[in-house]
Amino acid sequence: MPSEPSSPDLAHLLSHAERCLGRRLAAMLAEEGCSVDEWRVLSAVADGQGHPMSEIADHALMPAPTLTKLVDRMVAGNLVYRRPDPDDRRRVLLYLTARGRILHQRAAHRVRSDQTRLLDAIGDQGELTRLLSLLAATVDGLPAVAPSRPHS
Repeated sequence: MPSEPSSPDLAHLLSHAERCLGRRLAAMLAEEGCSVDEWRVLSAVADGQGHPMSEIADHALMPAPTLTKLVDRMVAGNLVYRRPDPDDRRRVLLYLTARGRILHQRAAHRVRSDQTRLLDAIGDQGELTRLLSLLAATVDGLPAVAPSRPHS
């Protein structure tokens, strides 16, 4: 392993930061009795508007079958409930129960406080947000690099 790479490995840096943040978030949420995946679902439906499973799957960063199993457990735990979409009876919308709302509020307070401390330690929060948003948009908009051809 080289002691000092010629240029930073961006994917590695971002993955490492995501892992560190994920562990920190998981530990904090565990104290509230909530997993990171449950937190993502609770956050997706916290506005009270009711959201379809496809939208929640995108927000929660998980495939639909995995989300369905998780939501089944959350329904059984009285954190969320399903209702048919009044505009499309084939779809269901997910909502927080009173218990889910309380859990989300408690956890959200802790998450926001921790995030504020982290961002204050970094410095320019707006610049970090801008750069990460720009990176995501750029990566989404660029085609994948074609494999290089051997030189003849």
